[in-house]
Amino acid sequence: MLIINIKEGESIDRALKRYKRKFKSTRLLKEIRRRKNFVKPSVERRNTILNAEYRKKMYGDV
Repeated sequence: MLIINIKEGESIDRALKRYKRKFKSTRLLKEIRRRKNFVKPSVERRNTILNAEYRKKMYGDV
């Protein structure tokens, strides 16, 4: 659970902005979406290799 302490005189909008930034930095939403659908390890490995090949083709050897 994320805890945001509201500082003295701080507006709720500013606190909400800090909450959203903290939530995004934890990558919690990305993890939830990843766990939503099971991906076999072999498929995940294949996707990693295909992404690496694509990046190498697009950006070359940098």
